[in-house]
Amino acid sequence: MSGRLVFLLEEPSMKLLLDGLLPRLIPGWIAGQHFLCIPHEGKSDLDRSIPRKLSAWQFPGDRFVIVRDNDGANCSEVLQKIKHLCATAGRTDTLVRLACQELETWYLGDLEAVATAFAQPKTSSPALRKKFAAPDAWLKPSRELERLVPQFQKGAGARLMGQYLRKPEHNRSHSYGKFITGVRQLAHEMGLHTQHAQTSD
Repeated sequence: MSGRLVFLLEEPSMKLLLDGLLPRLIPGWIAGQHFLCIPHEGKSDLDRSIPRKLSAWQFPGDRFVIVRDNDGANCSEVLQKIKHLCATAGRTDTLVRLACQELETWYLGDLEAVATAFAQPKTSSPALRKKFAAPDAWLKPSRELERLVPQFQKGAGARLMGQYLRKPEHNRSHSYGKFITGVRQLAHEMGLHTQHAQTSD
């Protein structure tokens, strides 16, 4: 095998999401064999870990993807900072992607998936789809999601949404689309793109 995609993540909830989503994104993928998700305890922990892990990694052929929330920061500055950390470790081939502004933005981008996952059809109403037409612009999507789904919890919600979040054509989050496009491209370059990439409709 040519290697795996190793995801360095800001938080455990992103791992819970990706563990469910990635095998749907690229059918045939198996955790540990085709991809590996490594969560951290926040941005500072992730930033400290990036140069250490990238420079010390001992598995030839593995490629890295770094994913973290933007949380209202300047996107260009955040990307530059992380890419610099990767460059100092000699891994300029690392893919960096931001969730603008939080992971929950990706959920607001697909309200039909939210409605199905939490058995609450009203969350996919025309009025709410109009309200969240540009989910990446909301500074606190997690707060909005809690208003829509009072029982929402970050970890359990991420695990659930990993089973229902759909492909970019059905998601209004631009950052979600960029993430999926980047992962698909890397998988193709590495020969891990075993079948036509798709998520459930």
